[in-house]
Amino acid sequence: MRETLTKITAVLFDMDGVLIDSNEAIERAWREAAHMYGRTISDTDMVKHIHGQPGRHTIATLFGDLPSTDQQKVQAHIIYVENTAIYKPIAGVAKFITALHKAGVKVAIVTSGWLDKVNSVMNLLKVKECISVIIDRDSVTRGKPYPDPYLKAIKYLNIAAKQAMVFEDSTSGVKSAVAAGTFCVGVGHESLMTLGAKFTIADFSLIEVIIQPNGRAIIDFGNAHRILVG
Repeated sequence: MRETLTKITAVLFDMDGVLIDSNEAIERAWREAAHMYGRTISDTDMVKHIHGQPGRHTIATLFGDLPSTDQQKVQAHIIYVENTAIYKPIAGVAKFITALHKAGVKVAIVTSGWLDKVNSVMNLLKVKECISVIIDRDSVTRGKPYPDPYLKAIKYLNIAAKQAMVFEDSTSGVKSAVAAGTFCVGVGHESLMTLGAKFTIADFSLIEVIIQPNGRAIIDFGNAHRILVG
C-alpha cells in the first residue's frame, strides 16, 4: 500500500542512531563512568535512562546520590568520550540531507546531545550548510520524551507540526516526536510503530528525493511509501 502525505515542508533528524552509529561509544562512556564509582549499568538502564535521554536525566537517575562534584566528573567523562569517538554515518543519510536541501526542504537536527558533538557530526557528514535549526540538550528544560525539543524546532522553522517529518530511533525520541504532532518515521526496529511511528526504515540508503516536472519534490522510501513535499 502506497502512502502519500502532502505539505511536508521540513525534515527533522535525531542525531545518535539516526545520523551516526553511536551506540557503542555512548554505552562505553556510561559504563566507564559507572565503573569509576563501583557501579554497573544494566541493559534495561541503557534503554530506559540513556539512549535518547538528555544527560541530565541519566545523571540524576543513575548517579543522583553522588555529590555534585562527582556528578560533574561523570558528565565530563561522557562529554570527552562522545566528543572524541570516531563515528560511522548511518548509510545514505548525508546524501539524503543534501538532496533535501537542494530541493528547498528545511532540515533540522533535534538531539539530546551536546552542541560540540552536533558540530562534529555535521562536519563528518559535510552537511553544515544544509541545516536550518539545531536543538541540542541545552536548548530546552524538558528533553525527550517530552515534546518540547520538537515543538521548539517547529517554532523556529515557523511551520505547523503536521508539516514536519521526524526521523527517530529511540523510544523516548519517537514519543517526543509523536507528542509534538509530527509525522514520525522510525529508524531501526519495527517495534517503534507501536509508539506511533508511521513506519520504519533500516537506514537511508534506499531513499530518493525526486523532483517532479512541476517542481515539487517527492520523498520515495523504496518501501511502498512516497511522501509529497509541498
